[in-house]
Amino acid sequence: MTSADLLFELGTEELPAGEISGMAASLSKGIVNGLKEHDLPFAEVHQFSTPRRLAVWVQSVGIKAPDTENNVVGPPLSAARDEKGQWTKAAEGFAKKQGLLPDDLSVVEEQGVERIAAHVSVNGAKAADVMPSIIASAVSGIPVSKRMRWGRSRDEFLRPVQWLVLLLGDDIVPLELFGLSSGRDSRGHRFHDNQPRPIASPGVYRDVLRDARVLVDAEERRTCIAEQVSALAKQGEVVALADDLLDEVTGLVEWPTALRGSFDPDFLEVPAQALISAMKTHQKYFHLNDAKSGALLPAFITVSNIDSREPDAVVTGNERVIRPRLSDAAFFFANDKKSPLVSRQERLASVVFQHQLGSLLDKTQRISAVATELASAIDADGVVTERAAQLSKCDLVSEMVLEFPELQGIAGAHYAQHDGEVAAVAQAIEEHYYPRFAGDRLPASAEATALALADRLDTLVGIFGIGEPPTGSKDPFALRRASLAVVRMLIAIERPLSLNQWLQSACEQHSATLSADTADAVLQYTLERLTSWYDEQNIHISVVRAVLATGITDLFDIDLRVRALAEFAGSNTAEHLAAANKRVANILAKADEADGNAPDPKRFTEPAEEALQEAVTAVGAALMPLLKDRNYQAALDQLAQLRGPVDDFFETVMVNAEDPNERLNRLRLLSSLRALFTELADLALLSLAAE
Repeated sequence: MTSADLLFELGTEELPAGEISGMAASLSKGIVNGLKEHDLPFAEVHQFSTPRRLAVWVQSVGIKAPDTENNVVGPPLSAARDEKGQWTKAAEGFAKKQGLLPDDLSVVEEQGVERIAAHVSVNGAKAADVMPSIIASAVSGIPVSKRMRWGRSRDEFLRPVQWLVLLLGDDIVPLELFGLSSGRDSRGHRFHDNQPRPIASPGVYRDVLRDARVLVDAEERRTCIAEQVSALAKQGEVVALADDLLDEVTGLVEWPTALRGSFDPDFLEVPAQALISAMKTHQKYFHLNDAKSGALLPAFITVSNIDSREPDAVVTGNERVIRPRLSDAAFFFANDKKSPLVSRQERLASVVFQHQLGSLLDKTQRISAVATELASAIDADGVVTERAAQLSKCDLVSEMVLEFPELQGIAGAHYAQHDGEVAAVAQAIEEHYYPRFAGDRLPASAEATALALADRLDTLVGIFGIGEPPTGSKDPFALRRASLAVVRMLIAIERPLSLNQWLQSACEQHSATLSADTADAVLQYTLERLTSWYDEQNIHISVVRAVLATGITDLFDIDLRVRALAEFAGSNTAEHLAAANKRVANILAKADEADGNAPDPKRFTEPAEEALQEAVTAVGAALMPLLKDRNYQAALDQLAQLRGPVDDFFETVMVNAEDPNERLNRLRLLSSLRALFTELADLALLSLAAE
């Protein structure tokens, strides 16, 4: 037998649902790395996980790694033999280390120096011998958020470890870990089959545990949950299968059973988001909506970890548990509506936004000023924008948001409507938090967009201005998300707006002393986010850098240029022009006498010079109107016409002519060419995109 399947299972008490998938992936990666390190061949790798176990099955692991032949080079021959030709202590020590006698050594030449060398045969590792150390290392590498001890043991893990299975083929591989010895006994479902379940060989692992009411394959379990939950939706209903909730429920059960329950329809008077939050966050329930209207229905689906003989009793228990949560939401909503939203503004003065940047009331006044300015620039209603800005943070001190923080903005919109505010104000209050996460929708109205931009610009300049920008993985004010939101909104507005201008405006609203370079620092930080953002859209980084090299800070204009250039960059002409532009840039960088003046046509001595000058003049005349109209695709088509004249110039003209006047004139010609190349973007930086 040359190979055998490997199975390792780490049995524990119930693990936190949110950490299971990462732990399973880490364990699998650690075992794979260990096999590779010992040159043990293997085929497919399968990782399994449930709340009570992490397991890895590796197919066709080599029983023994191949033997290797190595030449180990030692000290120089001059140090290995003495004057009489006898072996020195250095040679004897080297030979002993390699398991040889000095006379077994050979002499090799390395970089002109004769050295002694040992030809060593290394036996390949035996899988059964190295497997315990591989497993121990892989387990120790599992990321654990908080370690605990149990019993009298000094061992630590996220939860107490209860059993170990380690098989290579049909055989148990001895392993001591967490005070336990490995065997072949796994465990069945805690309630349905809580007894040892022997695993004869790795290949039957899944089926044995399936018989014990455990679905060890997380993907299979997830699919099973989705199918069961969907099947309980009635005609005309849609079940909300949110990925994050589906993942969490998958990590909570080993044998899923979906059940449908209901709640009092009177609760539907409470904002749907509050009810959904109570069901999803606190009880892990899936909610249902009307397929036509999208309205929340007074029903839910829960996933139990047992297949009860009395499912109605389980449903009744879940209905009883959710009622107090919904009652709390109804109470907070009713209580909050007793006071107008605007009455809460004064309380914002006692809530600190950031100790150097003042309170939430201070922030409200700052974003109100910037939002009103922005409203004028993007044709939003200034009165609506200013009113929405004044009310935008008032719901943060409401009972509803204090209990359900994810309802910020949503609760404010409901209270604004209840108070009789115009619909546009309520909409802006809710939508100024959009986008809440990557890929989320943008604010729909111009008023909400102005407020959303003002809010994020204020946070960005404030936190950067006091010297606390994001560092590494620490970003407590979510500035990365804020900067990307600014990027997306300014592009979506589809009108020229200088980011630098609005950063300066946001800085002016702060009474705190901000660093002098705050606007520039935030500008650079935001523009740096563009490379990764466009990379997700398969636009090469050099395209983005070529456009940013122009110094433009209008993100809408940047986006138009990037997309036009990205399409152009894949062409053969773009590759030639990029190479030529790079050559021109290098020549001009080395030429001290280049002065940027226009070339004198009377000094041209070569036809290729005259042809290039005519092409530059013609293209320049056609280019400017196109750039003004932001017709960048047509502008690039114009630049493409320079390819022939540029190629001819470099083939027939010596730039560094002996005559200094002639050389200066040619450098001036290249300067005018370079100026054209950099009007839309610095095409010299496209070299990477063209490779």
